[in-house]
Amino acid sequence: FALGCVAPFLCSPEPRFLPSQGKGLFATRSIRKGETVFVERPVVASQFLWNALYNYRACDHCLRALETAEENAQRLLGKSSLVLPHPEQCSIRKDLHQQCPRCQVTYCSAECRQAALEQYHQVLCLGPSRDDPTHPLNKLQEAWRNMHYPPETSSIMLMARMVATVKQAKDKDWWIKAFSQFCSKTANEEEEIAHKLLGDKFKGQLELLRLLFTEALYDEHLSRWFTPEGFRSLFALVGTNGQGIGTSSLSQWVHACDALDLPMLQREELDAFIDQLYKDIEKESGEFLNCEGSGLYVLQSCCNHSCIPNAETSFPDNNFLLHLTALEDIEAGEEICISYLDCCQRERSRHSRNKILRENYLFTCSCPKCLAQADDPDATSDEEEEGEGETDDAELEDEMTDV
Repeated sequence: FALGCVAPFLCSPEPRFLPSQGKGLFATRSIRKGETVFVERPVVASQFLWNALYNYRACDHCLRALETAEENAQRLLGKSSLVLPHPEQCSIRKDLHQQCPRCQVTYCSAECRQAALEQYHQVLCLGPSRDDPTHPLNKLQEAWRNMHYPPETSSIMLMARMVATVKQAKDKDWWIKAFSQFCSKTANEEEEIAHKLLGDKFKGQLELLRLLFTEALYDEHLSRWFTPEGFRSLFALVGTNGQGIGTSSLSQWVHACDALDLPMLQREELDAFIDQLYKDIEKESGEFLNCEGSGLYVLQSCCNHSCIPNAETSFPDNNFLLHLTALEDIEAGEEICISYLDCCQRERSRHSRNKILRENYLFTCSCPKCLAQADDPDATSDEEEEGEGETDDAELEDEMTDV
């Protein structure tokens, strides 16, 4: 797993093929609660398009937030006069930032600019056509934004970077094999479950995307990816394997402030300031606090779901490096499971949890929590029923937003 794992010495978990689930990840030694299982770099990653359009400034390669913590807070709060205490705790180094000399996309460092150039950016660089709405790549991105409104969960540019990576590679077969490690089923035939974005009501949208994708990126080595079925498989690969990434210079500043050794009164004042700041930001910007994107991770994609996971992913380095951390003690030989659902979704009924998992990940969960609730009625709470009782038109409008 040299492809993506940057710290295999931490645990070196073992992927195994499972008859019913395809793959699973298992501990090769005992892991204690709170221990980092591994740190992994994605095969490819991309910022969400609406996120970038709304000036959530991130490195075009590693997604590191580019604003200082103070600039981040000022934008989210809509208040340019805000001054943050302890500015020395901000980790952003603007003196290291670099731009592509042709298209002016920004990177956090010379290393990221070079890594992007060597892997995919030569193909995707728009040069002087960056603001030309008729350029095939800009047409593709605009079409995607018109179909996939916030809250975002994926980006057509993740697929574009996959294609560009193969197009630039000297060993194209090696990269094609690397991407083939990810599950790309469009349906679970055994349970007759189809991914919700691949149903009849989205056929027209998918075909438009495929035609624009072909116009912008076609390559004969990848001809299958551009066929209707191949494009559906590529879409399913990104939809079922893409891991969300979130970065924030403000969050990094808060963590650094939390670690400061301050007198009690100063600590209380700083904590009160931060608490009020987040309350004010929530009123102004809602839940959209981070630079957000998604990536494909080889090891992380082997982790199966559980509604009571024993591990979780995070991005404490303020970039695309994924840390998998144990939530409980994990014994040697035990499967390492994460949750594909957020905290609120995990608290919903078994019926509601499995509705989300079937539509987005093509399986019905059989974790210990779901098995224990197997006899519960196939119904949601009153609050969930109200949300699920929307008209078909409302569902059509919303479904592209929560892959």
